[in-house]
Amino acid sequence: MKRIAISVGDLNGIGIELALRNHHHLIQEVIPVYCIDSAMLNQAAKQLDIPIPDNFKTIEKIAEPFTIRPGSIDAKSGHYSYASFVKAVEMAREEEVDAIVTLPIHKKAWELAGISYKGHTDALRDIFDAKAIMMLGCPQMFVALFTEHIPLKDVAKSINQKDLTRFLIDFYLTAKPSGKVAVLGLNPHAGDDGVLGDEEFIIRQAIIGAHTAIGAEVFTCPLVPDIAFTPRIRAGYTHYVAMYHDQGLAPLKALYFDESINISLNLSILRTSVDHGTAFDIAYKGAQLSSQSYINAIRYIIDHKNS
Repeated sequence: MKRIAISVGDLNGIGIELALRNHHHLIQEVIPVYCIDSAMLNQAAKQLDIPIPDNFKTIEKIAEPFTIRPGSIDAKSGHYSYASFVKAVEMAREEEVDAIVTLPIHKKAWELAGISYKGHTDALRDIFDAKAIMMLGCPQMFVALFTEHIPLKDVAKSINQKDLTRFLIDFYLTAKPSGKVAVLGLNPHAGDDGVLGDEEFIIRQAIIGAHTAIGAEVFTCPLVPDIAFTPRIRAGYTHYVAMYHDQGLAPLKALYFDESINISLNLSILRTSVDHGTAFDIAYKGAQLSSQSYINAIRYIIDHKNS
């Protein structure tokens, strides 16, 4: 069975509850190692009133312990979640585990803790000095994001031929889509031949460059974004490339919110994550949690080799 390091995310959120409630399922198919120390685990389990399984493997000395405050944005919880993530990555780099799964962090808590990264993918780029690609979705539909957590006003000026060409090549080589990949235009009506914007000319040139490097025509011309996810169009593709965050993730989450996961491509390790946040509003309240994204993140690792 594959060994998986699980970073526990922000302990003021729902991540640790997902880990505890689903451990009995996971242990049947993988060997999970949870990047949390026994003191913090005991504290969380007590607040949740969930027994800790005997075979729930933890790691000591993750970071300074703190008092869990459910639903709170806290520098100490931000620091702990980052330390848990770094430990999981370290284990993967040292080949102590086959892959890592990350539970949700809170970006503001990271900022309060003095962590400069906006999320896991940003950190992974620095750690591995690699152009990590964020891809989200499920087998029915995966969406890769050319730009991620940047203001919308900065998206258009971020689209340039060199970077987009490299992105498309890297995406194709690491995602390994079986069919053609749908590439979205940026502007309404995909620019209407320049009437509504000229970024699509840049996107087309990047696609041509990627096809030359790959040696095959694997990407579509820029598709009109507002119809690209309609049932008729969607039936032809399992993989999309979106120019910005909400362009790709709004339709994905409308269609497959519970099933979707986050995958980091173009790295020397395999990392997956849930595709949802910390859910501070329901943390530690005994709410009915959906575990499907977490289970699917594990399932992806079982089904895929490191690349």
